[in-house]
Formats: sequence, C-alpha cells, structure tokens
Amino acid sequence: MRSVEPMEGYRPSRRRRGVIRRKEMPLWQELPLLLVVAFCLAVLIRTFLVQAFYIPSGSMENTLLIQDRVLVNKVVYDMRDPLRGEIVVFRGTDDWAPEVTETVSNTFLAKLGRTIGDLVGVSRPGERDFIKRVIGLPGDKVACCDDQGRITVNGIGIDEPYIAEGFNSDLNQPPIAGQCTSRRFTEVTVPAGQMFVMGDHRSVSQDARCQGPVPIENVIGRAFVVVWPSDRFTNLTVPDVWKQFAADHPTAAAGPAVRPRAEGPMVATEVLPLLLGVVLSARSGMSFVTRRRRLRA
Repeated sequence: MRSVEPMEGYRPSRRRRGVIRRKEMPLWQELPLLLVVAFCLAVLIRTFLVQAFYIPSGSMENTLLIQDRVLVNKVVYDMRDPLRGEIVVFRGTDDWAPEVTETVSNTFLAKLGRTIGDLVGVSRPGERDFIKRVIGLPGDKVACCDDQGRITVNGIGIDEPYIAEGFNSDLNQPPIAGQCTSRRFTEVTVPAGQMFVMGDHRSVSQDARCQGPVPIENVIGRAFVVVWPSDRFTNLTVPDVWKQFAADHPTAAAGPAVRPRAEGPMVATEVLPLLLGVVLSARSGMSFVTRRRRLRA
C-alpha cells in the first residue's frame, strides 16, 4: 500500500496540531494526572457515597469482629430515616464515652498517614464514631426484659438471632445508672428525632442503655457489607424478625424530616462528570471544553 504524502504547503489547523501533540504525550507525563484524578475520585466517593469503616471493638460480636472492615452507605438516609434492625455508624453525643482509647503517634509521618487514610476512607474511626444496631425509633418504648429475657419494643418481646450464647449481659444484676453491665434497664421512650441503639454483644457494649438515645441527624450511614477479611465477606441485611415487627408494628411516632443533601457549588454530581471528562481528554487528546462545545453544536 502506498503512503500518502502530505500536500505541499499544507498546514494542519491549530486544533488539529493540539490533538496530535496530546496524543503523543508520554506515559510518564500522563500517569501523574491519572493518579491525581483517581485520588480525587476516591475522596469524592468517600465523602458523598461510600466509606470504609474499621471495627475497633467487640461490641458488635459476633456479627462484626475486631479489625473487620465494613462499607457504609452514606446516601441512603438522605432519602429515608433508619429502620429497626439496621446497623448504623453515627457520631456519639457528649454523653457517649469512647469505647476504645489508644495511644496515637503525633509524628509528622503518622499524621500524614492518618490524613491520607481518612480522605480515602481506610483509616480508623474517630473516638466519637460508633457502630450499633437500631432497636427503637421515635416514640418506641424499649425495655428489658420480658419473662424470656428478651428486650421488648412497645411491649413486644424480640427474638434476636444475632446474639450469640453468652454474649448477653447479666440478667440477674440490677441496673446501674451510667453503666451497661446489666441486661435489665427500665423502659425508655425514644424522644422525637432520636433512635435507641444497642451492640450485639450486650456484655461489653456501651450503648443507649446507659448513654442515652442518639439524634438521627448524627447518623453517618448504614453498614451494608463486610468486605475484609475476605473470608468474612457477607451482606449486613435486616433480620427477618425486625422486618416482621415493622410490618406488624409501624413506627410509634413520625421521625424528623429526611436530612437534605449537602448543597454547594461543586457536589459529587457535578465534580464526578468533570473529573471523568479530564480522564477522557487525557486519553483521547481532546479537551473537555472542546468536547462539550462539539456536543452542543
């Protein structure tokens, strides 16, 4: 096949010359751009959509074990309020004492590592972040125990299949104010706009029994899957007992209005397409602005 020689005196247009130059960009120049875009995507996903959460204590055993990592859906409660039986991550109030206190290194490298890890969602949670199961919603009356040693919600005993034998607190020990050492506690009516949460390992969990209900607006998101370690990969679904209870006994009182989405000049729905456009332009050699102009033409 004969090669086609360019016509004498031919000069490609400025846009054509720019496309040719971009297509010849070497990998060592293109790779840093792609890494920056990938990092920005990770930060946006962590901020607006899904975040990995490290399990620091045994308060949710055996459903969640220490050092498990779960993924937390951060947008589901922008569309609805939590449901009984769901596992949620939330920020505790000032009345909630940290479950785990560890010595933290304050060296520059340690701080840098924590900052980067927090941005992409792989660091350990803050001391005010907790993970528990929703037991009661606004207006519910929660107490323990009935004649079978079960918690009751609105006077109905709940068979909790996720509590392993020996993981309940002492039934015979009288309740002590400010402590969760006893399984028994007096009836609590959940205030409007709040939820009553408990850990699955009742013997060690410090939860709403002794630290009080939590505002629904403090919820970060719903834990929906265990992703690490790989041999423990499983979905965190609502147990059937809670689904049936919700069908038979709707929420006693309406919760607060659904939390509005964060508003701002550059939210995920605006920034993600822009970053994807940058990636495509880097690969194809066409600027994102030029591509948009051509589409509008």
